[in-house]
Amino acid sequence: MRASRTILLSLAALALAACASSHVLTGTPRAPIDPAQVRIYHGPPPGQYEEIAILNTSSGAFTYGEQNKVDSVLQKLRREAASLGANGVLFQGTADGYRSGGVSVGGGLGRGGGRTFSSAGVGVDISPQQKYASGIAIWVANPPPESMVSPPPVLPPEER
Repeated sequence: MRASRTILLSLAALALAACASSHVLTGTPRAPIDPAQVRIYHGPPPGQYEEIAILNTSSGAFTYGEQNKVDSVLQKLRREAASLGANGVLFQGTADGYRSGGVSVGGGLGRGGGRTFSSAGVGVDISPQQKYASGIAIWVANPPPESMVSPPPVLPPEER
């Protein structure tokens, strides 16, 4: 029972670590706001803005499909920016992570107490390739109307 609880807690910690976002402050943070109020800008917004932080995040270890990965990193950038009081993210781009999937085969032979033991195993890694994204958390004093903000990129069906 104790071993299964330890394994469960370890898996939960690993899952939370895989979802982590980070930031480096470059300005003064404000009081946190609702992530739904954070806009994603694919170019500098009209007017003046103040930089608050550089943001970095990843899609997570168990996110499948390109569009789902893009949606995931954009949402995480919004949440991180909102926690710093930024009402915008100047999107810098995405990159694909290292592909580490594969199949492993192992075996063993042992002897103890007058008996011989043998075992074999196969391991398969099916985790998807992660997507990484970066942006700059910004405060826009007079945000433009929603109609002037470009929508997030939508991938063609063959890349989803």
